[in-house]
This record gives sequence, structure tokens and C-alpha cells, in this order.
Amino acid sequence: MAKLIVSNLVSLDGFCAGPGGDLSGLPMGPAFDDYNVALLRTAGTLVFGRTTFSMFSAFWPQVERDATAGPVLREIAALTGAMGKLVVSDTLALDTSAPWGDAQVVRRAESHAHIAQLKASTGPDLLMFGGRMVWNDLFAHGLVDEMHLLVGNVVLGDGVRAMETGAATPVKLLDHRRLEGSDIVALRYACGPAR
Repeated sequence: MAKLIVSNLVSLDGFCAGPGGDLSGLPMGPAFDDYNVALLRTAGTLVFGRTTFSMFSAFWPQVERDATAGPVLREIAALTGAMGKLVVSDTLALDTSAPWGDAQVVRRAESHAHIAQLKASTGPDLLMFGGRMVWNDLFAHGLVDEMHLLVGNVVLGDGVRAMETGAATPVKLLDHRRLEGSDIVALRYACGPAR
């Protein structure tokens, strides 16, 4: 069975973005990129919320065409461009001629059943970066199998909380390590009802 893996970079005080969704305060860099490309190499479908999809679809196709981009960024761009994409949104309307215009859009009310069906397949894993509202909902409903929290060496003080408040949900720590060449700590947890 395929797994749904959620990966997010968060500040030490639990924010996935600063005020207004500003990502510039988080310590992205080569170690972060290396971690993400390793996850992408094993995935078959990217799952998005509307906001993250809009950000990724505006950025990564440009990187793929940029001859000056480094090899890791170009590989991320190529992998994200080639794999299947699922967007959970009630409002997104895609332009089929735009980059990533072939993504599948699923309404929120249908997302749980659709993702459960994809997870029941024997295909590669589903992977989700960002999309805080969507992954919090999927997590609360037992559909997230692994959560990768990359804890950055920064305190933002304010911004967008990574985790929504709600019912307590136990998770099991599977692995922890410091990303080489950085002060980011990767925490990998098993989630869901079948831990």
C-alpha cells in the first residue's frame, strides 16, 4: 500500500510561515533541498492545498527551464513536473494550458475517500509539502502515515502555526537526525490509526 507522507519545515516555536505567510524567515538552503529531493525520488503523487499548489506551479516550472539553477534544484523541478498532482480545493479552476494545468482537483468533501483510494494502490507514495489546512485535516482523520517535521534553527515569534489545535493524536518517533551542513533537525513520525 502507498503511504501519505507530509513534510514541513517549521520554526522552533512551531510556525510554518511568518506573519502573512512569509516564508523568508525559515532556514531553507542546500540541506533542506537535499532532504526534499530524496523524498521526491520515492514519491509518485504530490498532494497540495490550493495556496501551495499556486506557489509551486509558479516557481518550479521556471526552475526547470533555468540553466543557471543548481543540479539539486533542477532535479526537484524535473521530479515535481513529471509526477502526478492532486489539489484539494473547492475554489481552484485550472487553465489546462498553464504549467501543471493537468493536475487533478478534488473537492474537500471528496478528498478523504479519494486519498484513501490512492493509498490502497500498490503504487509509489503520496507526498505533501505545505498545505497546512489540508494536511491537518487529513492528519485528524488518520490519513497521514508519516510526518516529517524539519525543525529549523529559528524562532519566528508569530506567524502561521503548523499544527491546528484539536484532539490529541499520538504519534511514534521513527527517526531523528541533524541534516548535514545545517542546524535543521529532521524528526520522522509514524501517524495514523495503524501505527
